[in-house]
Amino acid sequence: MGLEKAFGESWVTSKMEFAINWARKFSFFNYPFVTACCGMEFMSTFASTYDIARFGAEFPRFSPRQADVLFVVGTVNQKMAPVLKRVYEQMIEPKWVVSFGVCATSGGFYDNYAVVDGIDKIIPVDVYIPGCPPRPQAVLDALVKLQQKVQKEKLV
Repeated sequence: MGLEKAFGESWVTSKMEFAINWARKFSFFNYPFVTACCGMEFMSTFASTYDIARFGAEFPRFSPRQADVLFVVGTVNQKMAPVLKRVYEQMIEPKWVVSFGVCATSGGFYDNYAVVDGIDKIIPVDVYIPGCPPRPQAVLDALVKLQQKVQKEKLV
């Protein structure tokens, strides 16, 4: 008697790694680290028009200890850099970082001593979202890229 006859079509075989990563990529708990004007575009992605919930990322957490995706939204200055690093260190593993907008990515048009020239000088970044401010479609595109990255990760 074959497995098909015993179980019918109600069973699936897969690698545990694939199943865990599939669950992770559809259950992001994000922590919004919003410091500037890009916050408005970030919030519009959560509205019904773009509906970030269909990608499994609708639950923002307001404690880094409960989050696994850090959205750095806006300008980060030199005094804020240690705070950002501490927030990143408080997050649970596995954790991912999204740099939202040109200011978080490269310092933007603030070309002075007080602004950090990209958050990747402070913490590792997984996905960059270009724009000033980025359109909600760019945010969704970055979220899909992050999901693809998570799906390919190896379990340690």
